[in-house]
Amino acid sequence: MLRNVAAVARLSMQVGNITRNLAPVVARPLMLNTDLKRTIHSSVPQYSAKAPLTKKTLEERITLVLSLYDKIDPKKLTMDSDFAKDLGLDSLDHVEMVMAMEEEFGFEIPDGDADKFKTPRDIFQYICDKEDVFE
Repeated sequence: MLRNVAAVARLSMQVGNITRNLAPVVARPLMLNTDLKRTIHSSVPQYSAKAPLTKKTLEERITLVLSLYDKIDPKKLTMDSDFAKDLGLDSLDHVEMVMAMEEEFGFEIPDGDADKFKTPRDIFQYICDKEDVFE
């Protein structure tokens, strides 16, 4: 028991020494680069822009996302299939489907807009309007 107490005491003394040694390093102010123009241009990585959406690729992506949804029969899926009547989706399925679309296209769809989606064509038109897809 005394060995354990002595070991703990030694360890706490070592930790105390470490924190005392680190304190001046942590308290030192950071040197910042004041050349703002050069910093902005040189430190921001440049990635390629996302591929432009065309109506054809948009329709393919919407159809793919919906056909991968386990409650939708891909054989019944068309751009004019009604989610409730033709595909048998309930309100929870509708929410999950909208979330899948948000994830696929990388933006949030407000609930008020999502409630208006009755067919895949409604989603198609919404994304065309939002992302300025004309061709």
